[in-house]
Amino acid sequence: MHLPTDSMLLRIFIGESDRADGRPLYETLVLKAREQGLAGATVLRSPMGFGAASRLHTAKILRLSGDLPIIIEIVDEEAKINAFLPILDGMMGGGLVTLEKVRVIHYRHDNVAPKQDAAASS
Repeated sequence: MHLPTDSMLLRIFIGESDRADGRPLYETLVLKAREQGLAGATVLRSPMGFGAASRLHTAKILRLSGDLPIIIEIVDEEAKINAFLPILDGMMGGGLVTLEKVRVIHYRHDNVAPKQDAAASS
């Protein structure tokens, strides 16, 4: 798959306890993005954060939260991201969604071992 140099980053902020169809929302979103043929998605779990309600979510032992912040990042060309937005809107309750332009420097599958310099391998 080719990814244009000028692409878009879709960033979705939700809570770990958010659900859709009985599964974690982050899992449902990533699987839907894959189903839609988007270039890639990554889920990041944060140890601390707060959102629109200003409620602090933290992984500290004394203040254990069952709803830690989750960030899903999806990168693809603008048209594909825009086509995904109505699907995303139908799946989300609360949360934050942002879009930004990104410059893709490197995007390829690592299916070939890197070439070694002849001088370095001797």
